[in-house]
Amino acid sequence: QLQLVESGGGLVQPGGSLRLSCAASAFIFDYYGIGWFRQAPGKEREGVSCISSSGGSTNYADSVKGRFTISRDNAKNTVYLQMNSLKPEDTAVYYCAEGGSVSCDSHWRDVPFSSWGQGTQVTVSS
Repeated sequence: QLQLVESGGGLVQPGGSLRLSCAASAFIFDYYGIGWFRQAPGKEREGVSCISSSGGSTNYADSVKGRFTISRDNAKNTVYLQMNSLKPEDTAVYYCAEGGSVSCDSHWRDVPFSSWGQGTQVTVSS
């Protein structure tokens, strides 16, 4: 079973940047599409971004489009989420999960994701 571990969170000022990593322990990592999600206190979990198994297809929530970039390095079994121009409303616990052969089209959030990581806290505050 795929195991995912997130890292890279922290405290950053508004306008700053962070890069989150989602490291996987899997022999066939390049089979799995990966999604990044976040959950702020008192709010529902939100799908932030998705990347297909090959990396050829990506998708972003409107709230992060143009500021966040998802990428993957299959040789390192890692997916990244580069977050720029961070805003206080980006504050949340960020999780990655695998979506199997998810295509990362506009309906990617309807796909069941599994193998959730433990999450990494991102706090944007001055």
